[in-house]
Amino acid sequence: MRIAAEPGPTELDARLEFRYGRSFFYLRAFLLLALFTAVLLFLALQTVTPPEWIALLAALLVVYLVFVGLSPLLTHHTLMRSRLILRQGWYFRAVLPFAEAETIGPFDAEPKWGLRLSLLRRTLYVVGSGTGLVAVRLREPRRFAQVLFLRADEIVFDVGDREAFLAAVQERRAALESLPARKLRILPGPR
Repeated sequence: MRIAAEPGPTELDARLEFRYGRSFFYLRAFLLLALFTAVLLFLALQTVTPPEWIALLAALLVVYLVFVGLSPLLTHHTLMRSRLILRQGWYFRAVLPFAEAETIGPFDAEPKWGLRLSLLRRTLYVVGSGTGLVAVRLREPRRFAQVLFLRADEIVFDVGDREAFLAAVQERRAALESLPARKLRILPGPR
């Protein structure tokens, strides 16, 4: 009895990571740091606040700054063989199988920055830059916990190299369509 060897990994099996724009997040982190510093200085110098409370507030503000201000600088969007994983910091992650995507293409309108949902257009924006925008139109609306479980029909995000991203998506979608159907072994029923 011979067992067929598993085919080796192909180029399509590789995870591709795509950076997204960072300018919005640099500015947001700087403004949050300035605001938090001003609040802490005001409390420490202008009010009679116990030092323990100031230390607790400072710790909470540092955690918030790291989570919201700095974590988007550490993540990337990931393109897998059969799905796209969108990330924006540690607070947003969405896995989009290609089977759920009706279209994936360029987006040339004016976006909303950050993680926002346009209720009128039912579009979720995961944007850190105004360039390299891509839109994913979903076959059916989907709820996202990060925006209060509201539904979105379309997701707009940015990537550093839009042409390379769209070419990689097309290559993977074409490879998925050309895969043959698998045969399922059906065992005989009980006698």
